[in-house]
Amino acid sequence: MAELNNAPLSQDPHRTRGDREKVLEVAIGREVRAFRRQQEITVAELSTLTGLSIGMLSKIENGNTSPSLTTLQTLADALSVPLTSFFRRFEEKREAMHTKAGKGVELEREGTRAGHQYNLLGHIGSNASGVIVEPYLITLSTEADIFPTFQHAGIETIYMLEGAVDYRHGDNVYALKPGDTLFFDADSPHGPEKLISLPARYLSIISYPPTSSAKS
Repeated sequence: MAELNNAPLSQDPHRTRGDREKVLEVAIGREVRAFRRQQEITVAELSTLTGLSIGMLSKIENGNTSPSLTTLQTLADALSVPLTSFFRRFEEKREAMHTKAGKGVELEREGTRAGHQYNLLGHIGSNASGVIVEPYLITLSTEADIFPTFQHAGIETIYMLEGAVDYRHGDNVYALKPGDTLFFDADSPHGPEKLISLPARYLSIISYPPTSSAKS
């Protein structure tokens, strides 16, 4: 049974991105690195191909310098990609979806029982990260004879809002009460095993690759 430790976070969720120019530098750097790695070229090899120093290439890939168009053209030629490909993600549309209270799409999912309500709170197709995230508000209001177990690709996070349930994941059962979080590999059988206090409500946030389909 894994528990959260006090290891430092690798990302600061409150870090500001800086001005637009800095964001562009970071975007270009990520694309240069991605193309280089796709072609299995080391920084040293790219340095030889372009005549740019390893230090300069490192600064470009980390978004710490603003490369000239001449430098970008040199990199594009060495990597055999169009110059415009370095800017492809910078101007991509970034989506957001606002769902007002009580307006989530109610739906029935495979294994849904009477008294089990699933409300999809929003959906955005996979973005540049290649990940799809679906947030659900799940309400369990009545006892059922059998609780189904679900199993699907991806990662799932449950945050308990109201009531209490014993939730199974694989061979373990977790007693979830308001404020508790359960974060798990959804490829293992999982689902509410026993309803302790009704009504029970929790957020279920599922992330999975676009080739998969969430079923929980």
